Amino acid sequence: MFLPISDAPNPKGVPYATWTLIALNVAVYLVVNLPLGVQPADANDPAFREYLEFLSQYVSSRAELAQAARAVSAYDLFVFEHGYRPAEPSLADLVTSMFMHGGLMHLFGNMLFLWIYGDNVERRLGVPWFVVAYLLTGVAATMFHAVFFSSSNVPLVGASGAISGVLGFYFVWFPKNVVRVLFFLPPFFVHTFFIGARIVLGVYLFIDNVVPFLFAGEGGVAHGAHIGGFLAGAAAALVLNALALATKPDDIGAPKTAPDGGRSTREALLRGDYGEAAAEYFALPPAAARGALSLNEGIALARWLREEGHAGAALTLLERVLREAPRGPDLAEGLALAGLILLEDRHDPTAAYQYLAAALQLRPGAATAAEIRRALAVIESLQKRPVRNLPRS
Repeated sequence: MFLPISDAPNPKGVPYATWTLIALNVAVYLVVNLPLGVQPADANDPAFREYLEFLSQYVSSRAELAQAARAVSAYDLFVFEHGYRPAEPSLADLVTSMFMHGGLMHLFGNMLFLWIYGDNVERRLGVPWFVVAYLLTGVAATMFHAVFFSSSNVPLVGASGAISGVLGFYFVWFPKNVVRVLFFLPPFFVHTFFIGARIVLGVYLFIDNVVPFLFAGEGGVAHGAHIGGFLAGAAAALVLNALALATKPDDIGAPKTAPDGGRSTREALLRGDYGEAAAEYFALPPAAARGALSLNEGIALARWLREEGHAGAALTLLERVLREAPRGPDLAEGLALAGLILLEDRHDPTAAYQYLAAALQLRPGAATAAEIRRALAVIESLQKRPVRNLPRS
């Protein structure tokens, strides 16, 4: 059996929103699921009759239905009332269904994935926006499922749709991260090893969900919700990336003259007027800024911006020119500089690792490689738990 147990890099810090969401899910399980799960359903409850009508679609005889009726618990009725049923949609159920689970293993699996992947996404989004993203991708996951099973009365419960949204964010933002996987063959063989995060998440999306969704139908697992949540999270991450690149930094003033499609930016660089070059570059519309600077020019201007205290503007500029740059040693230098800015100026070691690991894979020059290894050593020292020789893929 393969079981993910942690990810890296994962710096020290308290992911308040992630832990709070885990606590809420566990609390609902302890306060609602456990006591109602051992309590027989009230046969006089009108919901009991409706639930039996629902069950009758899945049994072949009155005897089987009578046997199933005797096993119905108060929690079964609670789930039927407050889980999300596509055939009888409710706005309130969209939210309540995210905090209910079908059993202990269902809860454990969801909370394990939230614990592994949630904190890095929370760090990137910030606490309030992480909670908003969690809830909205959870809603998107449920609605995606409901599109394909609109006539279903099977209640949808569990946090997995929202957690799949978190995985979608993670897939886009942390491509170089790795996941520590536990492999055990009871009762004797136990071993852990690292696998690239995108490989693990790709298997989760396609093998665990897309394939069953296409060939198994609705089933007992809401594969459609997992797919919908993942796609919603990935799409939101890509949109946020695009918005960040299109935003003009607040700390860069207006140019002295109207920007001239990049030509005046280059002229300002040639005469050594880096302040005017930066002002003219960021005054260009995003479409016109494409190709306005070569990679070398972008690196030079980004270094100046960083030295002058404009780390955010330097990072935005680098991210713009890096997406257009050809593969080569200069690309490694640009990636390394972006990583150093994220690590030393923005204090975001996990985001920094994405650039530094990518730069090291391009076999940079000796000086750049030494700088990258020094930065990676700093990132290793910041981890929650010791990670020696942090994987570079």
